[in-house]
Amino acid sequence: MERRKILVVDDESRMRKLVRDFLVKNNYDVLEAEDGEQAVELFFREKGIALIVLDVMMPKMDGWQVCREVRAYSQVPIIMLTARGDERDELQGFQLGVDEYISKPFSPKILVARIEAILRRTLSDAQEQRLSCGGITIDKTAHQVMIDGQPVELSYKEFELLSYFVENRGIALSREKILNNVWNYDYFGDARTIDTHVKKLRSKMGEKGDMIKTIWGMGYKLEVAEP
Repeated sequence: MERRKILVVDDESRMRKLVRDFLVKNNYDVLEAEDGEQAVELFFREKGIALIVLDVMMPKMDGWQVCREVRAYSQVPIIMLTARGDERDELQGFQLGVDEYISKPFSPKILVARIEAILRRTLSDAQEQRLSCGGITIDKTAHQVMIDGQPVELSYKEFELLSYFVENRGIALSREKILNNVWNYDYFGDARTIDTHVKKLRSKMGEKGDMIKTIWGMGYKLEVAEP
């Protein structure tokens, strides 16, 4: 199994070594930064960082600023370390998009357990964001559709519609149900807009477009042939 890469950011070398030793022992690759500027530079230079362990109080650029810089471009999980047990600090951290907050002193075993829990959750979220059936692969995070390995350009609503069909494959879906789930309840237009979108979607899907069956007088169903 591929080793996950963790970025550890702390101006105390003793603290970095303590965290690094425990992470390496648990089969993680570790990158280290001794201040916020170095952390930001490393994060954008290195590919595939799975999680950041980030101290709050640091020279040059503090943990809050690092968090802002990273969050402007990425949703990588962040665990904040702090010597303070201040509720306002914690609230600020969560508002900035911090995933976990651990006060010093802490047990390295607890830190590793928190890291593993977050990465399990992140992996499971990523898997939920990928749908596939009958040669159709949908990546919700990247907003990409592949059909038999070839990318297909869809509009936003076509993408949402295909995702809904794949999530409910084999189920007959009424136009009203599709409208409520894809266009939401606040859409007051004609339900026939669904027919127009389905027609375009079928056309863009090529031969796979035949998988979307019309249920006369009701709506549509995505049928996947059994292998």
